[in-house]
Amino acid sequence: MPDVRTLARPHAAGQDSGPGASELLDFARRTAADSALVTSLPLDPEGRTWIRLDGPGGSEAWLIGWPPGTGTGWHDHGGSRGAFATADGELTEQSLAVQLPTEGWKTLELADGVDRERTLSDGRGRAFGPHHVHQVLNLSHDTHAVSVHAYYPPLPLMRRYSRTGPVLRLEEVESPEEWE
Repeated sequence: MPDVRTLARPHAAGQDSGPGASELLDFARRTAADSALVTSLPLDPEGRTWIRLDGPGGSEAWLIGWPPGTGTGWHDHGGSRGAFATADGELTEQSLAVQLPTEGWKTLELADGVDRERTLSDGRGRAFGPHHVHQVLNLSHDTHAVSVHAYYPPLPLMRRYSRTGPVLRLEEVESPEEWE
């Protein structure tokens, strides 16, 4: 008979058996190098396109096409860790180098020096922990980009933010049904 206390106890951070951020990044890079898969993604000149993939160890994964001038807007991944790698083209990630509280606020004023920006071209990627807030952009005026993303645990939600200067405002919380 199962121990009910064990089944009822939530996992402590870092004690689950899922893939870590480095394993997710390895998967994203390997998958981004699969030219047959990357070229199978239909590209739309006006909006992002995607294909859901089987990620490692029960993770959620996506192949995403980015038309010129598109982006995600500021968001987090609901406590999931993740990684992404650019398969084709170039993406810019703007992120915050600070852990934000996940509950109990609608507006925060960010301190100076928390902004980070990196450009990721073919094959380059990045992993991140469960409190990562960022936006991903295709700043090109004429070239699509394609990337691979993986998250564990599978995304329970995404928080969307707006940003004006140092002010970050929670705008909405999306559930998985809204992006599948």
